[in-house]
Amino acid sequence: MSYQHRSIKPSAVEKIIAILSYIMPLFGFVVVIVSALIKSDLKPFMKYHIFQSIFIAFALWLIITGLTFAMNLVSYVPFVKNIVSMITFFLNTPLFFGFSVVTFVYLLFVLYLILGVLRSSDSYVPFVSDIIKANLRGQL
Repeated sequence: MSYQHRSIKPSAVEKIIAILSYIMPLFGFVVVIVSALIKSDLKPFMKYHIFQSIFIAFALWLIITGLTFAMNLVSYVPFVKNIVSMITFFLNTPLFFGFSVVTFVYLLFVLYLILGVLRSSDSYVPFVSDIIKANLRGQL
């Protein structure tokens, strides 16, 4: 869903808040809490991007926790441990301007999300955006 077809375009402040919520998801969470405390409703544009950033941060935390747990289990298997350790080393070794492959891909992902905010449209992330839109239906 693009906001270009709507009569009200997001303001610069809304865009800045949405961008900051992608850079620091905790900021978006604080904005949601503060708006609930002062009984103010968030605009649909901000609501979509803030909830998407929080969902992505939580999903990323679950993935990292799961992979850490799996790595701890694999560390007891001698041959598999060496292979997984080499893969992990190469994925986390700084290559591009101090960024590892994993952090560089995440940086590109965040830049894609920010570009969607700057274009005043929804940044589509498969599965995540569908969940956010389904839960916010009628509010967007």
